Amino acid sequence: MSNPASPPVVGVLAERPPLTFPPGFLWGAATAAYQIEGAATEGGRTPSIWDTFSHTPGRVVAGHTGDVACDHYHRLDRDVALMAELGLRSYRFSVSWSRVQPGGHGPVNQEGLDFYRRLVDQLLANGIEPWLTLYHWDLPQLLEDAGGWPTRDTSARFAEYTSLVAGALGDRVRYWTTLNEPWCSAFLGYGSGAHAPGRSDPADAVRAGHHLMLGHGLAVQALRSSARSDAEVGVTVNLYPVTPATDSPGDADAARRIDALANRFFLDPLLRGAYPVDLMLDLERVADFGHVHEGDLDTIAAPLNLVGINYYSRHVVAAPAAQAPPQPYWRTPSCWPGSEHVRFVTRGVPVTDMDWEIDPPGLVETLQRVYEEYTDLPLYVTENGSAFVDTVVEGHVDDPDRVAYFDAHLRAAHQAITAGVPLRGYFAWSLMDNFEWAWGYTKRFGMIHIDYRSQVRTLKSSGRWYAEVIRRNGLAAQ
Repeated sequence: MSNPASPPVVGVLAERPPLTFPPGFLWGAATAAYQIEGAATEGGRTPSIWDTFSHTPGRVVAGHTGDVACDHYHRLDRDVALMAELGLRSYRFSVSWSRVQPGGHGPVNQEGLDFYRRLVDQLLANGIEPWLTLYHWDLPQLLEDAGGWPTRDTSARFAEYTSLVAGALGDRVRYWTTLNEPWCSAFLGYGSGAHAPGRSDPADAVRAGHHLMLGHGLAVQALRSSARSDAEVGVTVNLYPVTPATDSPGDADAARRIDALANRFFLDPLLRGAYPVDLMLDLERVADFGHVHEGDLDTIAAPLNLVGINYYSRHVVAAPAAQAPPQPYWRTPSCWPGSEHVRFVTRGVPVTDMDWEIDPPGLVETLQRVYEEYTDLPLYVTENGSAFVDTVVEGHVDDPDRVAYFDAHLRAAHQAITAGVPLRGYFAWSLMDNFEWAWGYTKRFGMIHIDYRSQVRTLKSSGRWYAEVIRRNGLAAQ
């Protein structure tokens, strides 16, 4: 398999034709509760795993926490006004579980629910479709103390929480995502320990991945019972095209392994009702899959209305170098259980401030794969965006690299639609700069610049550009 063509140089937009997207294409932007809300101890909210993790020395760059973040909890009115100024057709946000159900089970916190009621009402009043994500990584700490996602009971607690949210908002919210990026929750949270809760056990990571998907299936059942009859229910997975560095058998096997863990671990149970056989063989020394009970896979594969795909980059991988003997897996905390020996290769192409390679063709490849191999359900790009270093100059933020990134990926999205992929919408990540998890406030993805000291919001040139894309329902000639 040959390497993909290098992406265009970011910041330089060559002469390109205008492109129009299908009527009704859903243009949006996305955020997550812990990354923007702040008010960590207000309104009855209790700690989540990210509160605990960020307050643990050495876990987050510069000791940053989400205690204040973008102070969205107190600035909701202004933020919705900015969304309306951008012309967003939809806003994808997540609900903080510990804000609406502080114990992780049991009674609802009405004050917490009221915050989301007010958000939904203001979105609808401004003609913006609410797109609600139930879980974006912020498990209540009390549930983590009881075992977290490696424990089966957490799946049942997630279904209970889903019923509470759907009971309160199900009459006004049409679009629902159960989980955001379960790979990150499972393999960064319980495998490498790079994300909350910061545990490093490969068997726990595998169990967490399964129980997250079981929770998804139970949540789908809860939504069918409690949400409006025309609810559009889906899940969001982060997917990567995986390319071997060379045509060697070792590199091909490395690509197969990483594809199994990054993509097929979730796609196959969710859309085919089974785990890939090769994946289970790869994980034999890590987990025996005894945590998979009869009926689980039927629950996980509950019928959906849509699939959300988060796309950022491509993985290029290789077998281990001959002179480097692999370390025993229990000595190497890794987000790739059973395949810790695989090397990730850089190609010398342009990267974002996250050091993620910029690869728009990979978006086409990913969308086509899901459509051709898995499902004809409507697909949505629920996250796509880039971090770059931004500077405020005389009250303005000019970010041409981000504009070029969006332009290239939207052209890739249009290419996929032209090829027959049922892509129905696109959500830019992110609406605003925010707490970028283990990187704290050192990485900026937003179309709106946030001064974290003053909380002043400044619309970047990428935001103005995106507003024009929405107005045109497409891309102007460049």
